Amino acid sequence: MTNPNDRLLPTDLPESAAQLAAALAPTAAAGHFDELRGVAAPARTAPTDRMAGAASAPVSIANNQDLSRPWADFFEQLGPEGFPDLDRRMASLQRQVRDNGVTYNVYADADGPQRPWSVDLFPLILSQGDWAHIERGVLQRARLLDRVMADVYGPQELLRTGLLPSALVQGHPGYLRPMHGVQPVGGTHLPIAAFDMARDAQGGWWVVTQRTQAPSGLGYLLENRLLISRLFPEAFSQMHVQRLAATYRALLDGLRQMSPAGQDARIVLLTPGPYNETYFEHAYLARYLGLTLVEGNDLTVRDARLYLKTLHGLQPVHGILKRLDDEFLDPLELRSDSRLGVPGLLQAIRAGNVLVANAPGSAFLESSAMLGFMPALSRHLLGEELALPSLPTWWCGEQAAQQAVLPQLPHSVIRPTWPSLQRPPVLGGSLSPQDLARWTERIQGQGDEYTVQAYLPLSQMPTWRTEAGNDSNGDSGSHIAPRSVMLRVFAVCDGPGSWRVLPGGLARIATDEREIASMQRGGSSADVWVQTDGPVDTTTLLAHNQSAPAVVHRSRQVTSRAAENLFWLGRYTERTENVTRLARIALQCLNGEDQSSQPLLAWLSALAVGQGLVLPSVPPATQARRVFERSLIAGLTQPALVTSVGYNLRGILGAASAVRDRLSQEHWHLSVSTEAEFFAQRANGAGGTDDGDYSPLEALRQLETLSGRTAAMTGQQTDRMTRDDGWRLLSIGRHLERLGFLAAALEGGLQTGAVFDESGFEAMTGLFDSTITFHAQYQQRRDMPALLDLLVIDRDNPRSLAWVAQTLRGRIAKIEAAAGTPGESAATGIPEASELSLAALCAQDAEGRYAALEQYLGACVRGVMGLSDLLATRYFTHSVDALRHSVGA
Repeated sequence: MTNPNDRLLPTDLPESAAQLAAALAPTAAAGHFDELRGVAAPARTAPTDRMAGAASAPVSIANNQDLSRPWADFFEQLGPEGFPDLDRRMASLQRQVRDNGVTYNVYADADGPQRPWSVDLFPLILSQGDWAHIERGVLQRARLLDRVMADVYGPQELLRTGLLPSALVQGHPGYLRPMHGVQPVGGTHLPIAAFDMARDAQGGWWVVTQRTQAPSGLGYLLENRLLISRLFPEAFSQMHVQRLAATYRALLDGLRQMSPAGQDARIVLLTPGPYNETYFEHAYLARYLGLTLVEGNDLTVRDARLYLKTLHGLQPVHGILKRLDDEFLDPLELRSDSRLGVPGLLQAIRAGNVLVANAPGSAFLESSAMLGFMPALSRHLLGEELALPSLPTWWCGEQAAQQAVLPQLPHSVIRPTWPSLQRPPVLGGSLSPQDLARWTERIQGQGDEYTVQAYLPLSQMPTWRTEAGNDSNGDSGSHIAPRSVMLRVFAVCDGPGSWRVLPGGLARIATDEREIASMQRGGSSADVWVQTDGPVDTTTLLAHNQSAPAVVHRSRQVTSRAAENLFWLGRYTERTENVTRLARIALQCLNGEDQSSQPLLAWLSALAVGQGLVLPSVPPATQARRVFERSLIAGLTQPALVTSVGYNLRGILGAASAVRDRLSQEHWHLSVSTEAEFFAQRANGAGGTDDGDYSPLEALRQLETLSGRTAAMTGQQTDRMTRDDGWRLLSIGRHLERLGFLAAALEGGLQTGAVFDESGFEAMTGLFDSTITFHAQYQQRRDMPALLDLLVIDRDNPRSLAWVAQTLRGRIAKIEAAAGTPGESAATGIPEASELSLAALCAQDAEGRYAALEQYLGACVRGVMGLSDLLATRYFTHSVDALRHSVGA
């Protein structure tokens, strides 16, 4: 069998891979710089050399310009034989993105909020000469922006002299008056700055935007590097590509050096949470840098100092790497409706007790209008001309600029000045004469709201497209296609007043020939390879002294929020197992030989209502068996109505997403796929209708599949997680849920008489997941002593109440010992397993009731409820301790 990708090659195969790439790759669009060839693109002819048609239309090599040196080297490393393999590499790349759980959340995405990260197969390659120019310009701009921040929040000389309009700065919603006069800890306002750049048709670099609040991309570019370097290992090694780790280490060392506690500083990464569009990056970056990932409610301010809420109490925090926009940082002084920030944080900053990267108040620098003032600011503050020019920009709040730029609107881009306007850029060239007139009138009436920039056709880089082809054979239309690209470069602070540029960046690619290089609008990304003529820096984030004879053991810090979500991850996982098993047993009994057992049906009905499988208004199975059955089946995937299986699967996913940085890739992928496949099976399952009326047989099959997947989750939680306090909270959640469920089930079995019925007896051992063990130990016995011995007292049965209670008390004792928790143990309400006696439990009173057993079961249920509340107060909210402290000094 021939490889269909062999059709991608021209019939007159060139001698070199670089010549082949030049033949197969169309030139960039006219007027755009061609990154592949390193020249401005001429007018493009019809793309008869597209690879999809290569077999029927041989390629003419002579009409294609030579590739630039970096790209020629790249394709020579790939070799002519590597071209037919590109589809396989692309499929491997997409599979790896899915397996790694790399996502970019798009709120309005029809496919759901979590969309797989998009990355192209080819990197953007920059020569050492190109990079030297970029690096020099970015370092200059980082110094300049920091000087601007220092002046605006200090002497304000720039505002008094008119070099910056007061209306543009102090009128910007991102200008924070509470920060005026505040000197940031370490003396640097902007430890991280990002600059979006593009090439003009002659290959010159221009700065298009600058990002200073919480620049995104530092995590995604790391993932891109990992993915692409593994797909092209020979090229990555032989082309002397600069590594990234040294810059990240410099950032971390610089933050510690500038923080109040020096090298012993506790630095955290502050995220808005799992619903933020770039949450994957936050978790990834925190893991890579070894920082604790926190949300606003993980932190608290006491006496103008910042603390992290942990299982061991409040721990001081000395630095924050924030991924949160400034306006959400402190609900006391900024947006009062924000639940993302930390009340009192600005007070702690003003007191000099915490370093924040970046210092709050830099949002005005992100306005497009600022670019028009940067040349004069550079001359005034640095005494230098800008090494990297800004895209020509006019703020229409100034009358002279407005009058000068209005005639140029057909050849410009109209942007909003303020972020609150939330308007997309408008290309003047796409407007009709009537629309241009309306925009002119609008700008003349509200000039300060609009900024006009010169239109810059973005350079185009080669990308690998795998869209389905249109040829008669239906073969793949895979081909190299030029796409517009924008480069984001990062400057990071490696010490007070000192920056270095990350030798790489995040390339953002337009999805088609439209020039919208935006991830929110469906764009893609690419790795960025920066070449060096010198030695490659092989620094890693591992310890400096690799030959140290001993390593000091340090337990991973468990925040209260992470602990609470792990606790609920355990509870939801156990609940899912329990209600899945209960639903299976109920459906089996309703469709088997046990349909006539009234005690069994009464017990199952009461237990199903108590566990949320059916609504209380549904008639019990003793009265309307089929109605009860249909309600139970329909409720499996109706989380808005009942807390059945689907509800608890959603709970697992929600809790897991909040602690994704603590879970293995397999565990996370299993959580996501289990929830998605269960709902998809119910939506597409045989025998189902739109109103959720599924056949019992189909429902049983799906529940059996789910049981296997939840067992795999249990394995991940039991054998693939470090036994720290976070894992103990997860285990406590599971055992707390198990103890309450099984005790309530046995108590209900006594009250309805189901355990005295043969069918009910079997169902009870099945619900405890102990059927095989019971028959192995007691053969055909059906008496209470045997049942209670295995399900209540047996210390070797992990499903017995005594074993669960003993394990629960042991887990709690370890957490309390590690945290130094004073006072009475939280496990006091859990009955002691050592107090159980089989004779006492089997004793019946004059009315034939098992009084001691019922008392014990009731104590277990009440103890579980009280324990949950006590754990929340003591370890999750720290609400008791908060009453003794104030926020301010």
